[in-house]
Amino acid sequence: MSITEETNSTFLLAHHLRQFSETASASLSSSPCKTFTNISSSDTCRDESAAFHLKLTAIVAILISGVVGISIPLAGRKRRLLRTDGAGFVLAKAVAAGVILATGFVHMLHDAQSALTNACLPAVPWQRFPFAGFVAMLAALVTLVADFTFTQFYEKKHQEETSGVKAEAAALAVERSANLVILIAPEPDEGEMINEEREPLLQGHSHGGEGQVSSHVRHVVVSQILELGIVSHSVIIGLSLGVSQSSCTIKPLIAALSFHQFFEGFALGGCISQAQFTNLKSYFMASFFSVTTPAGIGIGTGIASFYNALSPRALIIEGLLDSVSAGILIYMALVDLIAADFLGGKIGSSFRLQVAAYVALFVGALSMSSLAIWA
Repeated sequence: MSITEETNSTFLLAHHLRQFSETASASLSSSPCKTFTNISSSDTCRDESAAFHLKLTAIVAILISGVVGISIPLAGRKRRLLRTDGAGFVLAKAVAAGVILATGFVHMLHDAQSALTNACLPAVPWQRFPFAGFVAMLAALVTLVADFTFTQFYEKKHQEETSGVKAEAAALAVERSANLVILIAPEPDEGEMINEEREPLLQGHSHGGEGQVSSHVRHVVVSQILELGIVSHSVIIGLSLGVSQSSCTIKPLIAALSFHQFFEGFALGGCISQAQFTNLKSYFMASFFSVTTPAGIGIGTGIASFYNALSPRALIIEGLLDSVSAGILIYMALVDLIAADFLGGKIGSSFRLQVAAYVALFVGALSMSSLAIWA
């Protein structure tokens, strides 16, 4: 009896291992999916020459849109009309937040779900479990942890630097006052001059208290995490467009991605401007954002001849990366853009601005959502 049970257990184990091996092999296959072989061969829109010229147009249009979008709030730091504390900037940022929210929910999450439940993939496990939503949830939670960790790190670093500067200023003030001590009591005017010298040294580095320090740190963290989320999905979008050889697919994507890139750039530029980075770091972050999608298109164009976007391996990679991007963008839009601006600050001080901001938010979300009809 025991020998029979051992034989059955060995047989079941071998069966499960073989099944797992077949599933893994099918999932990691780079060969074209049979389901789409006939469809791709009969595609009347497939024209490599026309697609190549459209890709060049897309690179230029998306690059210009990104540069213009991210430059407006950065230029607004030195211009009264475009300053980041004005009502116009608040409304434009609300539109951009709606665009990013719709990008995460309507575009990235939907694309991830479509890729990970594709008929090319084995039914087990890809159609037995909602991997797209699960990975997006994990990405949002990891973003929360990173948001909290980076905020704590920058706050501690800023407090240490501020304490060091205050200690140096106090020591310098004491040293100066000691050098000015004389045997005869100073005149009242001289005492006032000494006090006036002390106060700027002690107050010059206070930055307006803990509230403003915390706000500044939040802007620093938000700008960096938001850029990470935007850049990660921009690469995927660029690659997807670059490997396509269908002019019917590329044409609507040019307009949709240009609109998308402009408002994402505006939101990121606003966060960078509020973080008060140095000009060099601001320009670096802006340039990195601007070239990411065009670079993805260029890379996709270069590998289009041997890259098969409809292989199981490509579908899984694209689906997982889309899920991660969706989780990051949804978290950043809801927590660091919408909640941060709508639940306090300048928007809360004016009823008219509140109404206008909510309208702008819905306009941005609905406009980006409507682009899903074409792209």
